[in-house]
Amino acid sequence: MHETRRRQISRRSLLRATGATAGAVTLGTGIAQAAGRAQPQGAARAAGSAQGSGYAHPGLLHTGADLDRMAAKVKAGAAPYAAGFARLTANRHAQSGWTANPQATVYRGAGSPQNYAILYNDVHAAYQNALRYHVDGDTAHADTAVAILNSWSSKLTSLEGSADRFLAAGLYGYQIANAAELVRDRDDFELDRFRTMLTTVFAPVSESFLKDHNNAVVTNYWTNWDLTAMACVLATGIFCDDEARVTRVVEYFQNGAGLGSVRNAIPVVGEDGLAEWLEAGRDQGHALLGVGLMGTVCEMAWNQGIDLYGYDDSRFLKGAQYVAKWSLGGDVSYTANTRRKGAIGGWSGSETASDAAPVDPTMTRPIWAMISNHYTKRRGLSAPYLTRIAAKATPEGGGGDYGPNSGGYDQLGFGTLAFTRDKVTGSGAGAGGGTGGGTGGGKPAGAGSASPSGSVSPSGPAANAPGGSAPGPGSATTPAGGNSGDLASTGTGDLAAWTAATGITALAGGLLLLRRRGRTQQEQPRTGGGAHSK
Repeated sequence: MHETRRRQISRRSLLRATGATAGAVTLGTGIAQAAGRAQPQGAARAAGSAQGSGYAHPGLLHTGADLDRMAAKVKAGAAPYAAGFARLTANRHAQSGWTANPQATVYRGAGSPQNYAILYNDVHAAYQNALRYHVDGDTAHADTAVAILNSWSSKLTSLEGSADRFLAAGLYGYQIANAAELVRDRDDFELDRFRTMLTTVFAPVSESFLKDHNNAVVTNYWTNWDLTAMACVLATGIFCDDEARVTRVVEYFQNGAGLGSVRNAIPVVGEDGLAEWLEAGRDQGHALLGVGLMGTVCEMAWNQGIDLYGYDDSRFLKGAQYVAKWSLGGDVSYTANTRRKGAIGGWSGSETASDAAPVDPTMTRPIWAMISNHYTKRRGLSAPYLTRIAAKATPEGGGGDYGPNSGGYDQLGFGTLAFTRDKVTGSGAGAGGGTGGGTGGGKPAGAGSASPSGSVSPSGPAANAPGGSAPGPGSATTPAGGNSGDLASTGTGDLAAWTAATGITALAGGLLLLRRRGRTQQEQPRTGGGAHSK
C-alpha cells in the first residue's frame, strides 16, 4: 500500500534516516537543566539530520511508529481505528480537491477583514489530508497538503487584530506546524520557507505573549491563552530543531508565572487523587479546551523524550481526571479563588470563583483519546474517568465535526485513529516517553507514583498558586476604571455548541510497533473561537 509513497521519499529524508540510524543521542543538556531532573532512563532523541543536531522527525503529535500503527490497523479493519479513519475520510477538509486561499495578513478580533476562518479551515485541510496520506498511501492527499502549506508560506506575512491575535498565533501556529511535520520530507514541500514563516510570523507573537502578556497583569489572561502560546512555541522549536524554544516551554510549563503553568492551571490537589482545574470555576468549554491544549503540549514533548505528562507526581493526570469526572456530571470539590486582572499602569480589578460551573454532559471536544491512552496504556495507570469519557467520545472527529465556529477548530482531533494503543507491559511500563519511550527500565523522575493497583497515589492537599496568589475564574466584578480596551481578558464571544459524537463504541486497544523502511523513530491554547465569551 505504501510503495508509491516510498518512491516519493526525498534524498533529504534518507539523509535524516541515515543520521538517525547511526545512533540516537540523549536529550540535550539544556533540556535536562530546564526540566530540573534527570532524564528518563533509556529516553533518547533520534537525530533530525545527517549531522545529528536536530529533533526526531516526525515528532510533534505523531511519530513514525504512530503513523505505521494507524496504517496497519486500518488496513486490517481493526476497531476502533477503522471507525476513526471513517470519520476522517468523511470530513470535507480531508478531500484532495481542497484549494487554499492564502492571505498576506490574517486578522482576528479586530481589523479588516476578520479573515482568520480562512486560515484555520486551510490548516485543518492540510493536516487532514496529510494524515490521510499516511494512513492510506494516496499521494493525492500529500500533494494537496503540500500545496496548501506552500501557498501560505509564500504569502502570509503578519497576524493582526485585537488581543485575539495571540490566540490566532498560538492555535494556528501549533496546528500548521503539525500539518507540515507530516509532509516535511516531500521534495515539493518548501521546508526552509515554511520554517521562516513559523519563526517570523507565528512564534514571535506567542513568545511576546508569554513574556509580557499584552502588557497585562500576568493573571489577567486565562489558562488556555498561555497554553496556546506554549503549544505554538514548542511546535516551532521541535519543527525547526531549536532547542532554546523547546527549553523555554518546558521551563514555563513547570515554573511560569502565568496561569498556563501546571501548578497555576491545576492549583489544588485533593486527597482523593483529583486536582482542581482552574477554569472549572469559569465554564466547561474553556476547561475542556485547556485540558486538550495541555495534553497537546505534553504529547509533543513526550515524543522528544521530555516527560511533562508525569511532572509533579502526574499533576496533569489528576487535573484531567477531575475535568472528566465533572464533565460526566459527577460532583467535584472546588476551592474558592480570586485572580487579579488589569493592565500594567492602568485599570485593575479581580474575579472570584467559589464553585465549579454547571456542565452539559453532551458537550465534548476531541481531546480524550490522546490523554487517556497515555496514562492507561503507555503508563498502565488506572484513570477511570478518563477511560469513561474517552469511550463516550469515540470515534473522535476533527476540525469541522464540532460546529462551524472557531471553537470547533481548536483541536486537530481524530484521536481514536491516532492515539489508540495497547497497554505497555513488562519493564517498559511507565517508562519515559519520546523516541525512547517504553524502552527505559525504570520510572522517570517526576512521573506519577504508581500504587500496586496501577493507579496514581494521591498527594496531600497542595498550596494554591506560587507566590501566595490564588488565581481563579468565575463571575467578574467590574474593574475600576472601565473596560480593558484592547486588553481582552477572555477573547471573542462566538460560543459554539459542542455535541457528543455519535456512534459511541467501546474504547479498544491496538498498538503494533511496526516500521516502514526508512523510519528511524520508535514509539514510545480562545482559546479558541467558540470557547471564549466576553
